[in-house]
Amino acid sequence: MVERRVTIGWPEGLHARPASIFVRAATATGVPVTVARAGGAPVNAASMLAVLSLGAQGGEEIVLTSPAAGSATDAAVADEALERLAKLVSEGLEELPETV
Repeated sequence: MVERRVTIGWPEGLHARPASIFVRAATATGVPVTVARAGGAPVNAASMLAVLSLGAQGGEEIVLTSPAAGSATDAAVADEALERLAKLVSEGLEELPETV
């Protein structure tokens, strides 16, 4: 399992537009990703309703997780995907960066 802890850079948190940007980016990674508030239960990062249900605020820490299934290649792909998502969230970007 690969995990990243990141502080939300969008002032409004994961609500409305930022949540939509995050969900599209998580889906675009092509790997399964979950997101949770620190200490909370994880939800599917590709589900708008699930992400909105977190109620995560700007400046709050969230945890991004992806299973690394079996091989080093899978772990590297998951690691890269989470790194890109973490950058998106922490910097409050409008779209997933092409590279980290």
